[in-house]
Amino acid sequence: MIRAWLLALLLFVSPAWAISDPSEALADPAQEARAVEIGKQLRCLVCQNESIEDSGADLARDLRKIVRQHVVAGESEAEITAWMVKRYGDFVRLKPPLNLLTLLLWGSPLVALLIGGLTVLGLRRSSTSTPAPLSEAEKRRLSSLMEP
Repeated sequence: MIRAWLLALLLFVSPAWAISDPSEALADPAQEARAVEIGKQLRCLVCQNESIEDSGADLARDLRKIVRQHVVAGESEAEITAWMVKRYGDFVRLKPPLNLLTLLLWGSPLVALLIGGLTVLGLRRSSTSTPAPLSEAEKRRLSSLMEP
């Protein structure tokens, strides 16, 4: 029972291990707060659904260090984000910008549904045409087959 509680406690505390090394944090609290805010907007390229501030991956740790180096250098949030996007692409942002590529990405399921629906509609219309009437020869053959 105690082991189960300890395991549960470790699972709930593990996200706090993201910044596992206290020396990773900046000495200036204002700069650290800026670095954390910027890091919360950047995706961990390993975990993909976590920010670099929440991730415990080695690459996320490296990216946190880079963000902090840029903050200490006095760069703005836009400059740091632009540097990350230039290096890793828009995927590094947790909230990518709305542009032609993201519209295509989000709109492609709708386009596929529209194409599929139009295809089904077209096939149903072409298959519901009435068959040609029987010729006289076909009618005679049919009546000869129907006779006992």
